[in-house]
Amino acid sequence: MKTERTARLPHFYTHVIGSLPRPQAVRDLLARRAQMPPEQFAAALDDMVRFAIRIQEQAGMDVVSDGEWRRVQYVDEFLDRIGGFEPIDRYEHQGEVKYRRVIVRRMELREPVFARDAAFLRANTDRCTKFALPSPFLIAIRYWKAEHSARAYPTPENFMEHLAEALAREAKALAAAGIDIVQLDDPALTYFCDRKLMAGEGSHDERLRRGWDIERQFPLAVAAINHIVEGLTAEVHLHCCHSVYKRHSDVTGDYKPILPRLKDARIDRVNLEFAYHQTGDISDLKLLPPNMGVGMGVVDVRTESPQSVEAIEALAAAGGEAIGPARIALNPDCGFAPNSAEPPSLDEAYEKLKRLAEAATRVRRRFAK
Repeated sequence: MKTERTARLPHFYTHVIGSLPRPQAVRDLLARRAQMPPEQFAAALDDMVRFAIRIQEQAGMDVVSDGEWRRVQYVDEFLDRIGGFEPIDRYEHQGEVKYRRVIVRRMELREPVFARDAAFLRANTDRCTKFALPSPFLIAIRYWKAEHSARAYPTPENFMEHLAEALAREAKALAAAGIDIVQLDDPALTYFCDRKLMAGEGSHDERLRRGWDIERQFPLAVAAINHIVEGLTAEVHLHCCHSVYKRHSDVTGDYKPILPRLKDARIDRVNLEFAYHQTGDISDLKLLPPNMGVGMGVVDVRTESPQSVEAIEALAAAGGEAIGPARIALNPDCGFAPNSAEPPSLDEAYEKLKRLAEAATRVRRRFAK
């Protein structure tokens, strides 16, 4: 549902997906978390987050986040805070051997873990605010593995149900703190857009080499989203991207396989990628459920060189011609740094956001005529 503030946002309003690149000072501070008294760490990070907010305001964003500067990684931060996960499962991703967290014991639902972060964001800007949470389907797909997890949760579906309960508590705490937009991040839904992956042709990410069944899995993912947002007094966004890791995507493909399947999702807007090659196509917008808006990704976060304002405007205008300006917001394709060690610089992100804001102004004028 729209809030009092989001109802006043213009057509083609601008918003970030969530994360901004962390300066080295922020990464150093995050690395020292265990060595500092909690109050001292929180106060130091507060100063940093104020700067992340001001960066977005200065760039001209209509909706701002906290840059996710309190998170080392956009999913793992939630897992670390809620507990029950251990980094014990070996896998390969883009040629690197890693150890991922998996669920090994039942989560204990105590107080919401992001409530303070959300209240701080709301208190430090007069603009609309957004706060992102990972989706249950994403976490269940990536962090449940039978040999480690079945004792705590016999099936991924059991795990996803408990995750939906936990994240519903988080979402309600965000809304109570005054957050205007609650975004659920789910790049796992975009796996269904990759025709090669669905055909069983493999992936550079070992976690994705598994059985996929869109007919069974997609409704479960939507049901979990609907459980989270039931009765929520905030606008709800779903972010479906192709993942970004060191300027590369995990999957490719347009959104035609999944957009019609979102018709039962109780969301206000789905944020998609259109600027990077092999992601969304403007024709996809025709399949958007009629009650739903779209966040058009018109800024490429993967390539270092920024697009021209004219190129961003043209892409946004094509979306406006396809479904009308009233249903469109504008955003970067993805978060600039879902992981704190991602390569973009803060200056690069700032320049791209400035161009996004300028393009939004120009495309509003174009459609006003």
